[in-house]
This record gives sequence, structure tokens and C-alpha cells, in this order.
Amino acid sequence: MSRFYRAYPRQSDPGPAILTGAMTSRISYRPIAVGDIDTLLDLMHGLQQDDPWSVPFEEDQVRQSLCELVATPSVGRAFLIRKDELYIGYLVLSFDFSLEYGGKNAWIDELFIRPECRGKGIGSQALDFAAQTARELGAKVLHLEVNRGNPALDLYRRHGFKDHRRFLLSKWLIAGSRTSA
Repeated sequence: MSRFYRAYPRQSDPGPAILTGAMTSRISYRPIAVGDIDTLLDLMHGLQQDDPWSVPFEEDQVRQSLCELVATPSVGRAFLIRKDELYIGYLVLSFDFSLEYGGKNAWIDELFIRPECRGKGIGSQALDFAAQTARELGAKVLHLEVNRGNPALDLYRRHGFKDHRRFLLSKWLIAGSRTSA
């Protein structure tokens, strides 16, 4: 039986999560297992259509990285987001260590909600879940990276994320790695 995490509000009997408007639904989060990778890859293709990575999306390499993520929870966690009986999105948290930020940090590496499910408070609930999960796993700070022009930028700011006016620079360290698109 799969273990699901219920969305807010948390109480002894969580009941349905209340969303914006008149709609009510049960939102849950389930850590991915190897058997979920195909489902997650399908959702990841949706993210690539909305907000493509800066490197090519090579499914075989992504599948391998997901297997590594599942096998090594100390580097991060991935969750499928379910509304009622449908998978409507996913969240990936990854971890690092920073002297500047006082120790273990978490990153929202990816957050995707299907377009037809947006605007109903699910993204806000997912951000709250990410913060709570990161805190429970010992992170002191939760970061995220977002492409310029991403329509969710205002949502992130409303949830307390701040722009540091810094550049993100990357350098591949292994031969044969993907290069910038």
C-alpha cells in the first residue's frame, strides 16, 4: 500500500482540503518509487512544454537520474501530487549544504501542476508541503530557481521567496554531459 501525505490543513481527520472557489478535493503527495518513474516522466514532459530546461531533456538520462534519486534519499525526494484519483503534478526537492545559509538547504528542483488544475490553490498547497517537508528533513532554508518570465513567479513571491539578484552559473564536470541548449 502506498504512503500518501495529505495536503493542509493537518488534523486528526484531515477531511477534504478546501481549495479556492467552491471546489473541494483531496490533494495528496506520495513519495515516488521506481515503479512510478513512467508516470513521473509523463508529467515531466508537460513541464518541458511549459517551461523547458536549459539542457536537452533526454528521457533515458532523466530516467537514470530518477532511479538514483529514489535510491539515495539523502540527495532529495520526489513526490507525485494526486487530486482525488488522478496524478496532477509532481514536486522534486533536492538538498545541499551552505555556510552562508547555516547548513542543510533544500531546493524545489521542479514543481509542475497540470494546466487544467492551476488557479485552484494546488500550487500554493504544494509550496506549503515542500516547506514543511524540507523543514522536517532538517533544511534551514528552502530555495527555488525559476526561469525569467515564468508565470508562477508571483506565486513564489507571495509565499515568501526572495530574488537575490544573483546569477546561476553551471559547469559540467564529467565528459559527455549535456550542454546548454
